[in-house]
Amino acid sequence: MRHSEIPLIPEPAGSILGKLAEASKGTSHLLLSLWLQPLNLRHSPAGNQTEAEMEDPKAQQDVSVWQGIRMMFYVMKPNETIFQTMEEVPDYVKKATPFFISLMLLELVVSWIQKGKLPGRLDDALTSVSAGVLSRLPSLFSRSIELTSYIYIWENYRLISLPWDSLWTWYLTFLGVDFGYYWFHRMAHEVNIMWAGHQTHHSSEDYNLSTALRQSVIQIYTSWIFYSPLALFIPPSVYAVHLQFNLLYQFWIHTEVINNLGPLELILNTPSHHRVHHGRNRYCIDKNYAGTLIIWDRIFGTFQAENEKIVYGLTHPINTFEPFKVQFHHLVYIWTAFWATPGCFNKFSVIFKGPGWGPGKPRLGLSEEIPEVTGKEVPFSSSTSQLLRMYAVVQFALMLVFYEETFADKDVLSQATLLLRVCFIILTLTSIGFLLDQRPKASVLETSRCLVFLMLCRLGHLKPFIPALSFAFEILFSICIAFWGVRSMKELVSGSWK
Repeated sequence: MRHSEIPLIPEPAGSILGKLAEASKGTSHLLLSLWLQPLNLRHSPAGNQTEAEMEDPKAQQDVSVWQGIRMMFYVMKPNETIFQTMEEVPDYVKKATPFFISLMLLELVVSWIQKGKLPGRLDDALTSVSAGVLSRLPSLFSRSIELTSYIYIWENYRLISLPWDSLWTWYLTFLGVDFGYYWFHRMAHEVNIMWAGHQTHHSSEDYNLSTALRQSVIQIYTSWIFYSPLALFIPPSVYAVHLQFNLLYQFWIHTEVINNLGPLELILNTPSHHRVHHGRNRYCIDKNYAGTLIIWDRIFGTFQAENEKIVYGLTHPINTFEPFKVQFHHLVYIWTAFWATPGCFNKFSVIFKGPGWGPGKPRLGLSEEIPEVTGKEVPFSSSTSQLLRMYAVVQFALMLVFYEETFADKDVLSQATLLLRVCFIILTLTSIGFLLDQRPKASVLETSRCLVFLMLCRLGHLKPFIPALSFAFEILFSICIAFWGVRSMKELVSGSWK
């Protein structure tokens, strides 16, 4: 049994929390007046935009640095984040990339100052970011199912239409999305087939900001169910904003450099609360499912405060950095267990009961079967040389540049080019995983990957971000082909593939 996620709360959401924190000062009347205050946004879907900005769709979607910082902590004001149509809603997650990187660098510096060491391991961080990259690739070809399903329900089955420009609607959606996330997250731990997706996020044995990016490819295909009731009355444009902010809020809580946040611990999901959720200690299992507000765990009996030292990861570590195993190993386990378990009802239970269930056991399994944590556990690490790790980082960085460029240009790229680029990205992630795991035939895979890169460049499907570097890339990858090709031949002759 083991446990996923990436979003403090907006000025309004932030102001809610600020006011709650000052409740002892008698601010309840202020809160009530905020809820009742009209927004007067009928002629300005983005709230405080000028007419020139209204006429320019791109201007509507600009996010300033200050807004970018605040969106990471859910402290955007309603009049900055209320839109009439889906087309006006910015892709906040896409715009968060530089803030993800900046916060990870800040965490690295703070951890070094606090503890004299880095917040995690390179191989684990590469695997986490790889999972994040994989999880976003499907969005190159289609809109998220969380949005398409929501829009379909809204257009065909809504009961009432709450006003898109109302503070009531904004705050209600904030609470509704967070409530839906709590129940999705809880079921993702209590239903085996849903856990098959969510376990990816929990497979890291480190706990740092890169862990937040370790997302599942398949999780989104069940999470939409828990938000769909909101489509009966909440406009899609309001929902789309809060869905993104709820995700972004969960990024910063994946860290060990922040300890206790005082009174905010009573209301918010914090790094301390979420560390418990990621622990594989028995007292941590299936606790603290919150997205933004920890109040849901307190209400529904799943809250657990942090006490003894936490060991992170799955209760049965998978010991690999290969991205497809990280994503899909539990699906393979379910498939095997399904056919090995006798009886139709038991087979059904393998899929829909808890990950720890077995015939004759309670729905969620037996807590005594969870391995004891001694505190002496050693995280699985790659035994590769420092030189090979540096090579992996360089290739990974180059892949990230093409990845970001692909998303930026997806509207002008042909479907064939998109597909070929996605295949190259997946091939790169797989090859790096093989190299870190020191898998047999890793050299052959890397040789093939470098050849594919040169072929795609020659055919025009991949282009260096700086055209003047084209020749340098050809030289670099030709050297890589020669190196890994020779190494492959040596391994073949020595029989190390067997």
